Amino acid sequence: MAKEFEPNIIGFLCNWCSYAGADLAGTSRIKYPPNIKSIRVMCSGRVDTVFVLEALKKGADGVLIAGCHPGDCHYQSGNYKTNRRIKLLKKFLGEMGVEPARVRFEYISASEGQKFAQVVTEFVNELKKLGPSPIKVEV
Repeated sequence: MAKEFEPNIIGFLCNWCSYAGADLAGTSRIKYPPNIKSIRVMCSGRVDTVFVLEALKKGADGVLIAGCHPGDCHYQSGNYKTNRRIKLLKKFLGEMGVEPARVRFEYISASEGQKFAQVVTEFVNELKKLGPSPIKVEV
Protein backbone atom coordinates (compact mmCIF):
# COMPACT_ATOMS: atom_id res chain seq x y z
CA MET A 1 0.00 0.00 0.00
CA ALA A 2 1.48 3.35 -1.08
CA LYS A 3 1.95 5.99 1.58
CA GLU A 4 -0.25 9.05 1.13
CA PHE A 5 1.59 12.24 0.17
CA GLU A 6 2.04 14.54 3.17
CA PRO A 7 2.80 18.14 2.17
CA ASN A 8 5.56 20.12 3.83
CA ILE A 9 4.33 23.63 4.74
CA ILE A 10 6.37 26.59 5.91
CA GLY A 11 4.36 29.14 7.87
CA PHE A 12 5.49 32.73 8.33
CA LEU A 13 3.42 33.91 11.30
CA CYS A 14 3.14 37.44 12.66
CA ASN A 15 4.38 37.62 16.26
CA TRP A 16 1.46 39.69 17.54
CA CYS A 17 -1.51 37.91 16.03
CA SER A 18 -1.19 34.72 14.01
CA TYR A 19 1.68 33.21 16.02
CA ALA A 20 -0.38 33.79 19.16
CA GLY A 21 -3.38 32.24 17.35
CA ALA A 22 -1.28 29.17 16.56
CA ASP A 23 -0.18 29.03 20.19
CA LEU A 24 -3.83 29.24 21.29
CA ALA A 25 -4.70 26.34 18.97
CA GLY A 26 -1.95 24.30 20.60
CA THR A 27 -2.75 25.17 24.21
CA SER A 28 -6.46 24.59 23.53
CA ARG A 29 -5.56 21.19 22.07
CA ILE A 30 -7.35 21.94 18.82
CA LYS A 31 -6.48 19.23 16.31
CA TYR A 32 -4.79 20.18 13.05
CA PRO A 33 -2.26 18.42 10.80
CA PRO A 34 1.39 18.56 11.93
CA ASN A 35 2.56 19.48 8.41
CA ILE A 36 3.40 23.11 9.19
CA LYS A 37 6.75 24.40 10.39
CA SER A 38 6.21 27.86 11.86
CA ILE A 39 8.60 30.77 11.60
CA ARG A 40 7.74 33.72 13.82
CA VAL A 41 8.27 37.11 12.22
CA MET A 42 7.59 40.43 13.92
CA CYS A 43 5.18 41.44 11.14
CA SER A 44 3.78 39.74 8.06
CA GLY A 45 5.04 42.83 6.22
CA ARG A 46 8.56 41.55 6.91
CA VAL A 47 8.00 38.47 4.74
CA ASP A 48 9.81 39.18 1.50
CA THR A 49 8.75 37.27 -1.61
CA VAL A 50 12.31 35.96 -1.80
CA PHE A 51 11.69 34.10 1.48
CA VAL A 52 8.61 32.43 -0.02
CA LEU A 53 10.40 31.47 -3.24
CA GLU A 54 13.38 30.16 -1.27
CA ALA A 55 11.08 28.00 0.88
CA LEU A 56 9.48 26.52 -2.25
CA LYS A 57 12.88 26.01 -3.85
CA LYS A 58 14.19 24.17 -0.80
CA GLY A 59 11.34 21.69 -0.64
CA ALA A 60 8.23 23.28 0.81
CA ASP A 61 5.08 22.15 -0.98
CA GLY A 62 3.27 25.23 0.26
CA VAL A 63 3.84 28.47 2.15
CA LEU A 64 1.35 30.06 4.53
CA ILE A 65 1.77 33.70 5.48
CA ALA A 66 -0.51 34.88 8.28
CA GLY A 67 -0.85 38.30 9.81
CA CYS A 68 -3.08 40.64 11.77
CA HIS A 69 -6.52 41.60 10.50
CA PRO A 70 -6.80 44.88 8.54
CA GLY A 71 -6.55 47.82 10.91
CA ASP A 72 -4.94 45.74 13.67
CA CYS A 73 -1.32 45.64 12.47
CA HIS A 74 1.09 46.64 15.23
CA TYR A 75 3.21 48.26 12.53
CA GLN A 76 0.24 50.09 10.96
CA SER A 77 0.30 48.81 7.38
CA GLY A 78 2.48 45.70 7.19
CA ASN A 79 -0.46 43.39 6.57
CA TYR A 80 -1.74 45.58 3.70
CA LYS A 81 1.69 45.50 2.06
CA THR A 82 1.84 41.73 2.48
CA ASN A 83 -1.58 41.28 0.92
CA ARG A 84 -0.53 43.23 -2.19
CA ARG A 85 2.87 41.52 -2.33
CA ILE A 86 1.37 38.01 -2.15
CA LYS A 87 -1.20 38.79 -4.85
CA LEU A 88 1.66 39.80 -7.17
CA LEU A 89 3.71 36.74 -6.18
CA LYS A 90 0.80 34.41 -6.94
CA LYS A 91 0.39 36.02 -10.37
CA PHE A 92 4.14 35.57 -10.99
CA LEU A 93 4.01 31.91 -9.91
CA GLY A 94 1.11 31.29 -12.29
CA GLU A 95 3.08 32.85 -15.14
CA MET A 96 5.99 30.53 -14.29
CA GLY A 97 3.77 27.43 -14.36
CA VAL A 98 3.60 26.90 -10.59
CA GLU A 99 0.19 26.62 -8.97
CA PRO A 100 -0.55 29.92 -7.17
CA ALA A 101 -2.52 27.91 -4.60
CA ARG A 102 0.82 26.79 -3.12
CA VAL A 103 1.03 30.19 -1.43
CA ARG A 104 -1.69 31.34 0.93
CA PHE A 105 -2.15 34.56 2.90
CA GLU A 106 -4.59 34.74 5.81
CA TYR A 107 -5.60 37.19 8.51
CA ILE A 108 -5.56 35.33 11.84
CA SER A 109 -5.82 37.14 15.19
CA ALA A 110 -4.44 36.02 18.53
CA SER A 111 -7.91 34.85 19.60
CA GLU A 112 -8.50 32.73 16.50
CA GLY A 113 -6.89 29.41 17.38
CA GLN A 114 -9.78 27.56 15.77
CA LYS A 115 -9.34 29.55 12.55
CA PHE A 116 -5.61 28.77 12.51
CA ALA A 117 -6.35 25.05 12.78
CA GLN A 118 -9.01 25.30 10.06
CA VAL A 119 -6.70 27.19 7.68
CA VAL A 120 -3.86 24.67 8.16
CA THR A 121 -6.25 21.74 7.64
CA GLU A 122 -7.72 23.28 4.47
CA PHE A 123 -4.26 24.12 3.13
CA VAL A 124 -2.96 20.59 3.75
CA ASN A 125 -5.98 19.11 1.93
CA GLU A 126 -5.53 21.52 -0.97
CA LEU A 127 -1.82 20.68 -1.27
CA LYS A 128 -2.54 16.94 -1.16
CA LYS A 129 -4.69 17.44 -4.28
CA LEU A 130 -1.88 19.39 -5.99
CA GLY A 131 0.80 16.86 -5.06
CA PRO A 132 4.48 17.52 -4.41
CA SER A 133 5.92 20.87 -5.43
CA PRO A 134 7.32 20.83 -8.98
CA ILE A 135 10.08 23.35 -8.20
CA LYS A 136 12.08 21.64 -5.48
CA VAL A 137 15.78 22.02 -6.22
CA GLU A 138 18.18 19.49 -4.72
CA VAL A 139 20.87 21.21 -2.68
